[in-house]
Amino acid sequence: MNIFADFEARVRTAVAAVLSAGGHAVPDLERVTAEPPRDPAHGDLATNAAMVLAKPMGLKPRDLAETIAEALRADADIETVEIAGPGFINIRLARAFWPRHLGELLTKRMDYGRGEPTGRKINVEYVSANPTGPMHVGHCRGAVVGDAIARLLTFSGHEVTKEYYVNDAGEQIGVLARSAFLRYREALGQDIGEMPAGLYPGDYLIPLGRSLRDEFGDGLLDLPQDEWEPLVRDRAIAAMMDMIRADLRTLGIEHEVFFSERTLHDADGGKIAMAISDLETKGFVYKGALPPPKGKPQDDWEDREQTLLRSTAVGDDQDRPLVKSNGLFTYFAADVAYFKDKFERGFSEMIFVLGADHSGYVKRLEAVARAISGGEAQASVILCQLVKLYREGEPVKMSKRTGDFVSLAEVVEEVGRDPVRFMMLYRKSDAPLDFDFKKVTEQSKDNPVFYVQYAHARAHSIFRQARENGFAVAIGEPTEADLNLLDDEGETGLIRKLSEFPRVVQSAAFAREPHRLAFYLYDLASSFHGQYNRGKDLPQLRFVNADAPQSTLARLALVDAVATIIRSGLTIIGAEAPEEMR
Repeated sequence: MNIFADFEARVRTAVAAVLSAGGHAVPDLERVTAEPPRDPAHGDLATNAAMVLAKPMGLKPRDLAETIAEALRADADIETVEIAGPGFINIRLARAFWPRHLGELLTKRMDYGRGEPTGRKINVEYVSANPTGPMHVGHCRGAVVGDAIARLLTFSGHEVTKEYYVNDAGEQIGVLARSAFLRYREALGQDIGEMPAGLYPGDYLIPLGRSLRDEFGDGLLDLPQDEWEPLVRDRAIAAMMDMIRADLRTLGIEHEVFFSERTLHDADGGKIAMAISDLETKGFVYKGALPPPKGKPQDDWEDREQTLLRSTAVGDDQDRPLVKSNGLFTYFAADVAYFKDKFERGFSEMIFVLGADHSGYVKRLEAVARAISGGEAQASVILCQLVKLYREGEPVKMSKRTGDFVSLAEVVEEVGRDPVRFMMLYRKSDAPLDFDFKKVTEQSKDNPVFYVQYAHARAHSIFRQARENGFAVAIGEPTEADLNLLDDEGETGLIRKLSEFPRVVQSAAFAREPHRLAFYLYDLASSFHGQYNRGKDLPQLRFVNADAPQSTLARLALVDAVATIIRSGLTIIGAEAPEEMR
């Protein structure tokens, strides 16, 4: 149960009643909200009802606020309603509301905050690294962000497909094949010297060279390049995708669909041609010339007629070429066909998680969505900034195994999956991220993932202590405790923090911003640790007190709720919720 959505509905009901009683027509109340106040001292909720409705209705905001406040005071779950400033309404809920809400949370447990099925199909495409080698730390952030967005949307009730677009049709694949062929020659005992510039130098291709030797012997050496290259290319792509899948599994990531770009080019580009033909029928394709690129000398630009997408008609900042001067389809044309394929699979939203260097793709993908779907589907682009690796403040050097970058697998192997996943979400995705190997493994409050996981482990430790003191309890079991005994302000504050979870999940999913959940879990852990520490100074507030069995049972129920929400949140993030930490 989302208490903010619940009380937003109550506020709107009260507003409608007040306006009707005053002889006013009830307008659209969509802009009326109930949200946490910026300052918790002002109450539990704040509503803008009077501020957004007064002017269009010709009323004074404060006068309307007073009338609405009077109606809200009749709600048994509301303790006080106060008017602030020009007409904001601050609401403090009755103390009895919080234990009752805690009981509802404990009934729903891991389903607390989960959305009802919406029937909406959403495609989340993320990672989509070129299949030319192992994943590096730059791919890692997009992988974690995309996976967390997919998990959030699934938890919120949407039907989500996690997809990987395999870029297996470009020139980089030819480079991969030629690099692998050199490793094949090396495996046969030939001295290949230094890897030529422009090829992939990493040692990760050595096993591929050996597998080619084992399969073909020296049989490829006598073949012309146009015969051996397709054979090597296919095996190289398969080997690189196996490597990428293994890298992703170290992060706990599994895609349901791996879509091959080459399938768009099959049968002389049949799918691409069909997509272009469809857009031409709709009036979006024409023959014309593009203006010269901005910032480049005029004599570097060739004025020629091309097949263009009229993407400026649907929000792009320039029209886009679909066919090159040599008659081949552009990379953008493949993007068009790929979006059409997704739309025909029934998705109403396509989310693309891309690196920050792809910012130029935002408008063009949004335009493609409008052109192909006629507004029935949308494209959403999430950009991820770079990750910089440090060890105790010093930049991490390049990896010897890969040649010129630090691989994702090396990072996960050193610090573990959970620190990687959590810390990749501990900044907004479009903000740069510094990742320090030392800091993400230290056991302190300054390490967010440790602090959150330790809160979950501490909850289980409290239950073990309770059992040692004769309480037959376990986390996850139904409770018959009298939750009204939770009357300390710190305990009520902890329930308040727990009650924010549905709203945080909903807003994080809506905004495609999983960092909101990571921040919330840290705040919840901080509140829990704070209440635990209060018990050190005030023994009567300890979670386990053998001399106060009824209060202990109520507090254990609160601890159970904290553990449940932390576990639920960590599950969405893709991290473990340990029961012990040493």
